[in-house]
Amino acid sequence: MVALTTPVCEFNQPAHDFRLQDTEGKWWTLEDCRGPKGLLVMFICNHCPYVQAILPRLVHETRILKREGISSVAIMSNDISTYPEDAPQKMKGVADHYHFSFPYLYDETEAVARSYGAVCTPDFFGYNAALQLQYRGQFDGSGRQVRQEHGSSRLLLAMQQIAKTGEGPLEQLPSIGCSIKWRNDG
Repeated sequence: MVALTTPVCEFNQPAHDFRLQDTEGKWWTLEDCRGPKGLLVMFICNHCPYVQAILPRLVHETRILKREGISSVAIMSNDISTYPEDAPQKMKGVADHYHFSFPYLYDETEAVARSYGAVCTPDFFGYNAALQLQYRGQFDGSGRQVRQEHGSSRLLLAMQQIAKTGEGPLEQLPSIGCSIKWRNDG
């Protein structure tokens, strides 16, 4: 398992459109996912220990953000031929188990991950109401360690600031996680 860190935030970069299916077979676009004050785009997967360590808190915090006008969407872009635990039926199991309140989308061609420049799971892209990038950083400093407390992650604080001001924090710490498992044919 290769651990990578994300690049620094390229402020005001526009969000990239997409059309992907969720775990129930429904199609979603960027416009379908956005909230009135912004959108959190999360590249995650089922098997990554970095994602597993934060998933209960992440789900909790996305509910807080939804109440504040920031919607969320999770995208899984790994090659399922080499990581079958990330396959759509397993994604559905994870979404159901954790009661996702956001769509969990399968990026089979990996085109969406490539358009965003995603490098790892988790990789967070926080957009304001105009869908301009304002946050590309870590959830918190826990890495692969499980924490039980809620409501104090860097991601939550950054997205709350974006909801209030339209701008993200100037200082951001990169996310760290497992590399996206790219297909060999692309």
